Amino acid sequence: MRKIMLSSGEIVHVDCLSCAITSGQVKPNGGVVIETDYFHAHQDVAYPIKGLVILASKRHIRCMDELNDEEKIDYINLLTKIRKAQRTVLGIEYVYYFYNEDTTHHFHTWMVPRYEWMNAFGRSVESLRPVLRHARNMLNDAENEKEVMQAIAFIREELK
Repeated sequence: MRKIMLSSGEIVHVDCLSCAITSGQVKPNGGVVIETDYFHAHQDVAYPIKGLVILASKRHIRCMDELNDEEKIDYINLLTKIRKAQRTVLGIEYVYYFYNEDTTHHFHTWMVPRYEWMNAFGRSVESLRPVLRHARNMLNDAENEKEVMQAIAFIREELK
């Protein structure tokens, strides 16, 4: 059992966070962005960054090469639809895509928007960790949470 702190500060104990989210045991702030037979997209539960979407496999796999043909098609279609919605409704110009195979969760891709405030941490993949920590520590307030929830609602509506 792993102990995970959500962006709200709540601690959850789960064997696998992805299993807990895709099954509905842990509810991400803002709810589900879009869901298919193979994937579940939601606002990241740990970092309150407006428009930060996690696209997670429902199947408990860790590597991209484990996706079957139907999942591959669904994955790229969802990734591009979500990205278009981020641009269209939130005006997000750039996104960093992050995926790692040594995760304790399911195969998932982080779609991390780049905002001006993030430039203080650099503009490379190495800047992601400090950006995420800053968001958890400094953007964890009611005003930002409202913006994050509103952004997810806008993306969800655009994807309908």
